[in-house]
Amino acid sequence: MTQLEVSYHYGAIPGEAQMRAMDNMREVYGIRRVTFAEKDKTVKIEFDASRLKEPVVAGLLRRAGIDLLEKIAQV
Repeated sequence: MTQLEVSYHYGAIPGEAQMRAMDNMREVYGIRRVTFAEKDKTVKIEFDASRLKEPVVAGLLRRAGIDLLEKIAQV
């Protein structure tokens, strides 16, 4: 298992429907953790890179209704 972490800035604050969809996203095999930082308007996803790729993770977030703006570069 290769664990990776990706972070994104988001626009609109997720509502109740989006948060429910995020709970369902956590059931996807390979998603390990989802963390929101409302102050910075960021979401961080830890996932198994041997099962999922970053564009798939971004697609899951968008399908959950999260308003992704940009990927945050890892330093």
